[in-house]
Amino acid sequence: MRLWTLHPKYFDAKGLVALWREALLAQKVLMGGTKGYQNHPQLLRFSETENPPAALAAYLLVVQAEAMQRGYNFDGSKIGQPRALGQIAETRGQLLYEWEHLQRKLKVRDPQRWSTFNTLKIPDPHPSFRLIAGEVRVWEKISD
Repeated sequence: MRLWTLHPKYFDAKGLVALWREALLAQKVLMGGTKGYQNHPQLLRFSETENPPAALAAYLLVVQAEAMQRGYNFDGSKIGQPRALGQIAETRGQLLYEWEHLQRKLKVRDPQRWSTFNTLKIPDPHPSFRLIAGEVRVWEKISD
């Protein structure tokens, strides 16, 4: 499960669909709908908010909006209520690590999309997050 800090506009079709599915699973976990993944590190940022299901619903809304803009039909009825309005603090180091990780994926899966964004040094975060100074988060599984 990966709940990316990056704005979904950067993802290829495969990545956007995966993000949607993983965020829906995360929503189910936070709403007590499954026993698995309850201590998954990717859920920490959301579970530390005042209303974790609402924070994840806000995250999902942005993913759905990006999908709809591209002509995909992501079922908005699957997004829970209510929706949070605040932002979650996330480190610049985490964002940049994820950016490098996504760039490696795009270079293989969607070279055209990769070439569109590969010169971008600092990508936009998902609107659910506000960037703060800091390194890659300790819960991140660093890959080479």
